[in-house]
Amino acid sequence: MCAGKAPALASVGWTEWPHAVAIFLVCAFAALALERIGFRLTIALSLAFLLRVVERRGALFTAVLSIAFAAGAFVLFDTLLRVPLPRGPLGL
Repeated sequence: MCAGKAPALASVGWTEWPHAVAIFLVCAFAALALERIGFRLTIALSLAFLLRVVERRGALFTAVLSIAFAAGAFVLFDTLLRVPLPRGPLGL
């Protein structure tokens, strides 16, 4: 699409703004919580919120995927790639 043929920004309807706001809030939460509660819990809670509240997925699917993804990402980055990640107050 050429620059002159694109619709004006004001004429574009933006029906996905609630999702954008939710993603922004989850990013803000993650930035504030990462050092306080650790990488795994922050990622699990963030993903669980996005899946359950924003995407309206089932509770079991949300729990399993959130925990598995947080644990897998931690193993990949902290253990295999040796990137030091915040562990939280319990050292987990």
